[in-house]
Amino acid sequence: MNHEFSVQLDPQNIEPDEIIGTVAAVQANYYWVQLLPNFLPPVVNAKAPLSLLCTRRSRLKKIGQQVMVGDRVRVAEPDWIDGRGVITEVFPRSSWLDRPPIANADQMLLVFAMAEPELDPYQLSRFLVKAESTGLAVALCLNKSDLVPSETRQHWCDRLQQWGYSPLMISLRSGSSLRAVRQQLEQRITVVSGPSGVGKSSLINQLVPTVDLRVGAVSGKLGRGRHTTRHVELFELPTGGLLADTPGFNQPDLDCTPTELGRYFPEIKQRLRQNQCQFSNCLHRDEPNCAVRGDWERYAHYLRLLEEAIAHEVALEKLGDAESTTKIKIRHAGQLQSEPKLQTKKYRRPSRRTQRQSLQGSLDPEEWDIDAGDQ
Repeated sequence: MNHEFSVQLDPQNIEPDEIIGTVAAVQANYYWVQLLPNFLPPVVNAKAPLSLLCTRRSRLKKIGQQVMVGDRVRVAEPDWIDGRGVITEVFPRSSWLDRPPIANADQMLLVFAMAEPELDPYQLSRFLVKAESTGLAVALCLNKSDLVPSETRQHWCDRLQQWGYSPLMISLRSGSSLRAVRQQLEQRITVVSGPSGVGKSSLINQLVPTVDLRVGAVSGKLGRGRHTTRHVELFELPTGGLLADTPGFNQPDLDCTPTELGRYFPEIKQRLRQNQCQFSNCLHRDEPNCAVRGDWERYAHYLRLLEEAIAHEVALEKLGDAESTTKIKIRHAGQLQSEPKLQTKKYRRPSRRTQRQSLQGSLDPEEWDIDAGDQ
C-alpha cells in the first residue's frame, strides 16, 4: 500500500485553494500536516513548504470530528508565507487506534531488548496480545542481540517460532540486520511500540537520519527504561513509509472480553483450525472436549490473562449498576479496588436565596403572629 494516500482522489478535482496532507503531529489545538505533492495545485507546487501548521475548522469541532496523527485531511486557506492553514475535512480511516491515538496505520512493530533490560517472556506475551488486539499486522524486533550469546539468540528464535512469530534480530550498536527492518517498514505506516528503554528512539534515529530523538538510559535500580517519548509523531522514512513513535510503557492494559482473548494467540488459532472445541464460547480452561487446553508454553500466560479479562468484565458489570454506591478501579494483573462515589449534592451548600425561599414557603400567613392594630 502506498503510504501517501489510500483514499482514491483525483488531483484535478482539488480546488486551487485546497491541498491534501497527512497529520504528522498534534500539539494542543494545532496540527502539523505533511503535504502530499501529488495533491498540490500546480501553481504553488514549486514554492510550497513541506508541512503546514493548521487549526481545525470550528464546524469539525461542533460535529465531534477528532483529528488524529495519521489522518488524511483536506486543508484550505493556506498561507504559504507563514506556513499555516485550516483543516476542513478528515477523510475516512482505514484503521483507528485509541492507545496510542493514531489513524490509518498498517502494522505494528513491537520492539523488545534481549538484554538491558532482560527479556521477560510474560511481558513480551502481554505486549503481543495487545498488539494482536489492534487488528494490525504484527512484526517483532529484538534489539541488543549483540549482548547475548549466539545460543541464546537461536533459543529465542526457535521459541518465538512456536509462538507464531519470526523475530528480526538487530543490534543498533553495530547497525547489523537493519536492512531487514527497512524492508519490513517500506511503503507502510508503522506504529513502533514496546517497553521503555529497549531502543525504540535509537532505532528511529538510525532509520530516519534527519530525526534526533532524545534517548534515555535504563535504570540500574529498576532494571527498566525511562520514558523519553511524550507524544505520538510520524516520521517519513527515506525508503518510503511513515513511522509512528509512541510513548513507551511497561504494562499495557488489556480490555478484551474473555471469549475474545483466544483470538490473539496464534497457537490457539492454529489448534482451532485443526480441531474445533465442543462449545462455541469455550474459554479453553476446564470445558470438556477442548481442543486448545494442553501442554504448550504460553498456555499459562493465556490462563493468567484470562483471569484478568474475567475480572475486567465483572468490573464493567458493576460499573453499569446505576444503584451502586461504589466505583471500581481496575489495577494491573486483574486486581480490583473499590472506593465510594462522592455524593456531590449531599455536600453542596445551598445558596442564601434558596434558604430564604425555603423559609418563607414553610410559613403559613394565618399563623403569622402579627396584630393588625400594631401596623
